[in-house]
Amino acid sequence: MRRLMRTWCIICGLGSLASGSYAQVEEGLEQAEAYVPQRVMIKFRAPLLYLRAHQIAASVGARVEDALPQIGVLILRIPPQVDEKLYAEALSQHSFIEFAEPDYIVQPAQLVQPNDPEYNPPALKGWHLARIGCPTAWFYTRGHPRIVIAHLDTGVNASHPDLASKLVPGWNFYDNNTDTNDHFGHGTATAGVIAAATSNGIGIAGVAWDCRIMPLRISNPEGGAATGVAANALIWAANRGARVAVLTYGMTQSQTVREAAQYFMRRARGVVVISAGNGGTMDPRSDNPFVITVSATNVDEQRASWSTYGNAVDLCAPGEQILTTNRGGTYSPAMGTSYSAPIVAGVAALALSANPSLSGDQLQRILFQSANDLGAPGWDAEHGWGCVNAARAVALARWLPMDRQPPSITFESPAANSTVSNLVSVRVSVQDRSGVYRVQLYHGDQLLGTRMNSPYTFSWDARFAPNGLNTLTAVAQDGAGNIGRATLTVRVENPEDHHPPTISITEPADGTILQGDGLVVRVNAQDDVGVVRVELYVNGSRYLSTTTPPFTLRGSTGNWASGAYQLQCRAYDAAGRVGYSQVVTVHKP
Repeated sequence: MRRLMRTWCIICGLGSLASGSYAQVEEGLEQAEAYVPQRVMIKFRAPLLYLRAHQIAASVGARVEDALPQIGVLILRIPPQVDEKLYAEALSQHSFIEFAEPDYIVQPAQLVQPNDPEYNPPALKGWHLARIGCPTAWFYTRGHPRIVIAHLDTGVNASHPDLASKLVPGWNFYDNNTDTNDHFGHGTATAGVIAAATSNGIGIAGVAWDCRIMPLRISNPEGGAATGVAANALIWAANRGARVAVLTYGMTQSQTVREAAQYFMRRARGVVVISAGNGGTMDPRSDNPFVITVSATNVDEQRASWSTYGNAVDLCAPGEQILTTNRGGTYSPAMGTSYSAPIVAGVAALALSANPSLSGDQLQRILFQSANDLGAPGWDAEHGWGCVNAARAVALARWLPMDRQPPSITFESPAANSTVSNLVSVRVSVQDRSGVYRVQLYHGDQLLGTRMNSPYTFSWDARFAPNGLNTLTAVAQDGAGNIGRATLTVRVENPEDHHPPTISITEPADGTILQGDGLVVRVNAQDDVGVVRVELYVNGSRYLSTTTPPFTLRGSTGNWASGAYQLQCRAYDAAGRVGYSQVVTVHKP
């Protein structure tokens, strides 16, 4: 499909544009620059009466939407099928117009980082939030309290510190009362994934910071839920202002739930998200077009082995090692499509927060079109349309260009095909329009380090690498969830290692009586190539280890009983050879 831009005649006594001039732009091509849709700003060289300006705007198929009278600029609303940049360029060609330009949007330079202690990017805590592009999405919206997510589960612990402020009144469909407290535990865990209070200095971060959760208990005391109850809850939620519903039960194929989900989409102008299930098998049954069925992926962006997949799957989302809230008021890791579906629900809530005028059908299309395509190109039974992407979904909801460009990575040092040995400093340069989230360096499958901020400098101990050609890989992820990779090949030439290290304990002396509970052991360790590790053994058992010269080992003897203890140290070189120190006896009084 192509978008056509037409330049219209201007018949106003001031000049004209040639009628019938066309320019074509391929729809769907990403633009290097972003700007507000249907908006062009224009300034005439000579002041005009307000009525005359309206007439000129109308003659070129636009209308005056607003004005900045202090600087003589008019803001035009142009037709939706028109390309903003080409429209402005055409107007700028004429002498009576000083300038015309789109209303540009400058991409963010920094990413949003929550201060919750369990949102810890270098580790796996909170990894799913970065993987789906939340840092960039949060720049535009952290959610809005008017966007309510109906949470069909076992209830929610209303006193949990990360959830207490996030709940609106719900309903207990099992006992037919207002008590929505979590009697089982599952619901509190899934609720935290969606909208745990974020940047509050405690606990975890949720996908949709400021959205609200409507707890709907649909389960019996053992955690099971009936499809009829679930359908009733969907209808109840649609009639009470919810815009997103998440059902963490595998009810995709229920016709009753299908009808209720269709009602929800039309009445609430929203979406229903359902877990695919954790059976690990192929489900051949057909798709339910009124729900978004979600499978689970692992940290390597592969379908989790236990995740159900099949014709009904629409999207996938992280589902392993998801740190979340639990019923006891603390936090614990969880896995399952029960956590993948809430992630998608949270992203849907962010998109609606960015543009609450979206219909349910529009929101579904946005989530599908903005996903990271995994597996076979296009839709596939394991991943659906791909892994949900918050940054792209929010951009598309705001009618902004989606960032699908991975980071650009350059190895600054060492040089390609250079010869290295011993400890090597590796420096990487990364550029990206959405901001760099993190950079990791690998030697083969071994992770050498993670850096969250520039400069991206790593230390590689090449003494452990085989002599000859070796490959380093830099992996960078941006705030929109795009991942870029670059490789560097170098030649390792470590000196031949013919002898094991020599090592001796220089402190404490043999026969020392220990004072207090502290233990300090200093050694002298040498090798013809280099010592890479020193270990301390107490009475034959490994007690302490260090890799940093000068090799000093520090520990505690507070739990040692009175008596004599034998100390011996071992030194290791990169070739795996081991040197042994003398045995030193110390006494604990």
